[in-house]
Amino acid sequence: MEHNDKRPGMLAALFTMKCPSCRKESVFVNKSVFPLGQLVELKDECSVCGQRFKSERNNGGGINYALTVLLFFLNLCWYWPVFGLSYEDNSVWQYLIVSTIIVLIAQPYLMRLSRMIYLYLYVGFGNSRRVVVDDEPAAKNG
Repeated sequence: MEHNDKRPGMLAALFTMKCPSCRKESVFVNKSVFPLGQLVELKDECSVCGQRFKSERNNGGGINYALTVLLFFLNLCWYWPVFGLSYEDNSVWQYLIVSTIIVLIAQPYLMRLSRMIYLYLYVGFGNSRRVVVDDEPAAKNG
């Protein structure tokens, strides 16, 4: 299998919060989730390829909800076999408390990830005005 350095991997770029068009530049103003007030603040555009980030209207709220429900489900997948669930001993309430704490701790990253997923859904690789992919045929004049 041949490794192609011209096309960075989509999943690696998504989880490292890189531009969906060139997959090289960071999308967020701050690389860290702190300060929390600027957690999801996007740059205006990518300095590498010129892709605009702030043109979207939906900030990924629906995707964030889906990721939160997924995290609750994944917590259920490990919590149930390890501790068991029953209404008789309040273990359902304990599961909900543990899952809520995990979701609250993960929420800053989930908020960023939901915005990234939204951008990746609507911006294709190489769609920016400055991105040139070498292995595509050149446009013909005329």
